[in-house]
Parts: sequence; structure tokens; C-alpha cells
Amino acid sequence: MEMAAKFLQDLEDISIYRDREDQWIWKADASGVYSAGSGYKMLMSTQTDENQDSVFTKLWKVKAPSKAAFFAWRLLRDRLPTKMNLRRRNVEINDPTCPFCKYTDEDATHLFFYCSKVMPLWWESISWTNSSGPLPQSPKLHFLQHVLWNQKGYSSQIWKCWSISLTWSIWQH
Repeated sequence: MEMAAKFLQDLEDISIYRDREDQWIWKADASGVYSAGSGYKMLMSTQTDENQDSVFTKLWKVKAPSKAAFFAWRLLRDRLPTKMNLRRRNVEINDPTCPFCKYTDEDATHLFFYCSKVMPLWWESISWTNSSGPLPQSPKLHFLQHVLWNQKGYSSQIWKCWSISLTWSIWQH
């Protein structure tokens, strides 16, 4: 009932003019014009998880090509068309296994971080920082691990870019 009332109220705000051309108006921005920035602000205003806001704030500050940053955003939100995500959306998948190892079902965590063919890339990368320890269990924590190892300065920027670059390269392969 409440939804119907809201819909009717929205209809009352619509004006129809016979002598004017139809036009689109983006209500999330005062100018009425859509921009990626206003779309991002609108999406982020619906987020309530502080850690999620933190990781995306760090992600968007990385000096990386926009398509790579957008890819990383989709990875961190688990919105890539991995075989498991496609299956969840009822897309028929003949072979759900990882294309690299052919051993485990392909989800983002396995594909980018735990596949036996990919894991050596991360271990080699981690060795460059003289760090050790287990790899995190999710793409979001994995990205933040690189951020937390190098809190400030140029090396932090390098490792954020490296994390995005390596995952982007794996996806392209």
C-alpha cells in the first residue's frame, strides 16, 4: 500500500507538455544531467557498511585506468561474470570448473587468489615486500592487505596498482 502511494505521488510530480520535446532528467544531481560521479555518489549513499566505504574510497583513489578500477570494483563487490555467479543467475554452464586448474568450481576467490596456477604469482608478489602470512579469504580483504602492508607513500600506491593490475591480467587471460 505504501509503495502504491509513493508511486502515485511520483506521478503527480510529472508534467506533460504537448509543445515540448521529451527529455531525461537525472534527479540525483541538481543539474539534471547524469554523470558517473553523481551515479557513484547515489550508489554509495545507500551503503551502510563502514569497511565497504573504506575499501571503495581507497580503490577510487588509485591512479589506474578507469576500466581497470571499475573491474576491481566489480571484483570487490563479487559482480564479475564468473561461472558460479552466472549459475546463480540461472545461466546454463556446461563446465563450471576453473579454466586454469580444471579442479575447483570457478568463483572469484578461487580464480584470482587460490587457484594452484595463480597462487605462485601472489606469493612472488608478496615476497617482494618481505612479508609473509596466509592470503586473505576474500577479494576485498586481499585488496586491503596490500593497502595495510604499506600504509603511506609511493610504495602503497604501487601495491594498490599491482593488486588491480594482477587481477585484471588474470581476468584477461
